[in-house]
Amino acid sequence: EKINHHGKRADVIVKGMLQHSRASPGKKEPTDINALADEYLRLSYHGMRAKDKNFNAEIKTDFDESIGKINIIPQDIGRVLLNLFNNAFYATNEKLNAESLTQNEYKPTVIVTTKKISNAVEIKVSDNGNGIPQNIIDKIFQPFFTTKPTGEGTGLGLSLSYDTIKAHGGEIKVETKEGEGTEFIISLPLEA
Repeated sequence: EKINHHGKRADVIVKGMLQHSRASPGKKEPTDINALADEYLRLSYHGMRAKDKNFNAEIKTDFDESIGKINIIPQDIGRVLLNLFNNAFYATNEKLNAESLTQNEYKPTVIVTTKKISNAVEIKVSDNGNGIPQNIIDKIFQPFFTTKPTGEGTGLGLSLSYDTIKAHGGEIKVETKEGEGTEFIISLPLEA
């Protein structure tokens, strides 16, 4: 059982590493970033609920309709968004379970906003989970760094996301308050 478990884990890590190293064969195409974000947000939420029937979260979106389409590789940016959403839902669920709060006391909430700012598009993913401790904030984009228990995370999600956003000429930043939540801010250039 243990060999099987660790074999599967090694498989996931190797797949992640291959994804890390492969040059994306995807082509940039005009993409509706709002529709993309919305689609992956639902995908992530339903994925979380499939794993844990009791999981519930409030989802708020505020999409800037004036963005129109931007030139990106949709499957790559989709993967980045999916990873950020999964992390956000995971963080809120951890807070709910750790503090054994009731749904009345604490409402897991994930907020996704898009906004056009001069020559860029800003995508924010916020959660009201436990936040990221200051002493590890500098490490979160490093490959194989994970805060999840052994077997749950490969530590490749955020480093892959970082590389993907950089490859698109954009940047990804994080703001966090311990105990209160985390916000990831992606900015992507309009002209790329």
